[in-house]
Amino acid sequence: MLVLRCAACRGKLWRYRKIGPGEVHRCHKDRIDRVWNMEERDGKVWCPCGRAVGIDRGDHYTMDKKAFTYSGTKLSA
Repeated sequence: MLVLRCAACRGKLWRYRKIGPGEVHRCHKDRIDRVWNMEERDGKVWCPCGRAVGIDRGDHYTMDKKAFTYSGTKLSA
């Protein structure tokens, strides 16, 4: 499980079940385990501090890799 945080304010966004060894480019909505702080508006995903961290693409979020950080372990595929 990975914990994604806003790069600007370090606030927790959500906990995500990452499968595979690669970078986090997309977050599939069905793999998000718990949401702490996140706002969806205007087709984007926002941190409460006002920074956009991704774009809503329907079944997943396309992440802006400079807008978030993560920690935790990835599951092997």
